[in-house]
Amino acid sequence: MIVVIQCAARKAAGAGNLRTRDGRKVMFVADPDLAPRDGDCIYARPDDIADTGTSWRTVLRRYNENPGDNRLGLLPAWRLYRNSTYEILAEHCGLDRLYILSAGWGLIRADFLTPNYDITFSTAQNVQRFKRRRRHDSYRDFRMLPADASEPILFFGGRDYIQLFCTLTADSAIQRTVFYAGREPAAPGCRVQRFGKPFTNWHYQCAKAYVEGSGD
Repeated sequence: MIVVIQCAARKAAGAGNLRTRDGRKVMFVADPDLAPRDGDCIYARPDDIADTGTSWRTVLRRYNENPGDNRLGLLPAWRLYRNSTYEILAEHCGLDRLYILSAGWGLIRADFLTPNYDITFSTAQNVQRFKRRRRHDSYRDFRMLPADASEPILFFGGRDYIQLFCTLTADSAIQRTVFYAGREPAAPGCRVQRFGKPFTNWHYQCAKAYVEGSGD
């Protein structure tokens, strides 16, 4: 079984950042023009051009291809987010069968070294505008699910993330199951399975219930 879970706003303490050539931290957001000014870092979108002449996304991909001693201290995706559910899934599924659906980077492997970022699909009123990725924004999202993957895929994530999941797994011939809470969502090409009534971060409880119900 392949498991995909959406990303989270709260990142681990000490999460590493990509950096400019002159050593400044880069914080990735949805709209840098709206972000608060900070002399210690710069704000950028993942697909903005870095000071190397390539996009920051390309910089990150190349860093993962040759991380060396990981001098920037980037965390693998399963460790980047604070909630314990990511670790539980990593232990249960194995890193080769766990993927994170990131609003900033796309569909990434659990072991992919991922920098600190602050991008979300959430439309909650308390989410600042510079963090909010809109559906029509242009992103060159990673699609790291292997083309020859043959196991069913389960998705644990909120309604705002379902469209991206469907898009980034559309080429897969495997059965895809989307869990949801409340009213049934649109999930083209996917099987949907209800998990009770909606409540804050219900998808974490859903993922834990899957682990507990699937046995060792």
